[in-house]
Amino acid sequence: MTATDTALTALAQGWCALSALHGRIEAHIERALQTQHDLSVREYSLLDVLSRQHDGEGGHLQMKQVADAVVLSQSATTRLVTRLEDRGLLERYLCPTDRRGIYTNVTEAGLRLLEEARPTNDAALREALDEASRNPELAPLVRVVESLNVPSQGARTGDPSR
Repeated sequence: MTATDTALTALAQGWCALSALHGRIEAHIERALQTQHDLSVREYSLLDVLSRQHDGEGGHLQMKQVADAVVLSQSATTRLVTRLEDRGLLERYLCPTDRRGIYTNVTEAGLRLLEEARPTNDAALREALDEASRNPELAPLVRVVESLNVPSQGARTGDPSR
C-alpha cells in the first residue's frame, strides 16, 4: 500500500464517520419531529430558512437559494413548498417588482408550528450528539461540531437583524 493509498483510505474512513454522524443525527431528529409535530427534518428546515428571510433589499430568497439552504434540488424544494402550502404553513405570492418571481412566506400557522417544534429539534440534536460522543469513532467529529461558531442563517441570507 502506498502513502497515497493510505491517505485515501483515511480520507474515506473520515467521510464514512462524518456520514454516519449525519445519518444518526438526522434520524434522531426526524423521529422526534415526526412524533411530536408531524414534521420531517426537511419540512422543519424549510420553515426555519424561510422564517429568517426579511422584507427589503435582498430579504426574500429565490427558490435556488432556498434549495441550497435545505440541501435539496430545486424540483424537490418546489414539491416540499407545495406540500407545506397545502397544509397552510406556507404561502406563495408574486414578487411586486418582477412579476416572474415568486416568493414564499411562512404563514402564522407555520410560524407557530416552527416555534413549537424548535425546542424538540434542539433537544433531539443535543441527545443525538451526546449519544454519538460516546462512540470513539464519532466523538472527535462531535467535538468539532460543538466547537463551530457558524453565523446564523439570517446573517448568511443578508438579514442584518439575525
